[in-house]
Amino acid sequence: VQLQASGGGSVEPGGTLRLTCTAFGSFVSINDLGWYRQAPGKQRELVAALTIGGATNYGDSVQDRFTISRDSTWKTVYLQMNSLKPEDTAVYYCNTVPADRNFWGRGTEVTVSS
Repeated sequence: VQLQASGGGSVEPGGTLRLTCTAFGSFVSINDLGWYRQAPGKQRELVAALTIGGATNYGDSVQDRFTISRDSTWKTVYLQMNSLKPEDTAVYYCNTVPADRNFWGRGTEVTVSS
């Protein structure tokens, strides 16, 4: 089972992207889900989380700019990213919260530069 992220790309500062996370295999969706990112030379960090009850939590650096959401099947999770900054440049992944090492997918690369 993997959680595959897509939708990354290169944008200018202030731009927007929408990332999609799709579950493959027999993923049991009774989990809190989250978006993580890993910038070059840095550790992977959790930037947005969505609980099974529908509550959301965001890292301080993305608060008020990113929005996490899901579809009704819980097999697709989205990350809407607005007002992107160069420091948002990273590879983005989705996983459960806390992360399960068996669910890491390839990730999708986001580059923000002028």
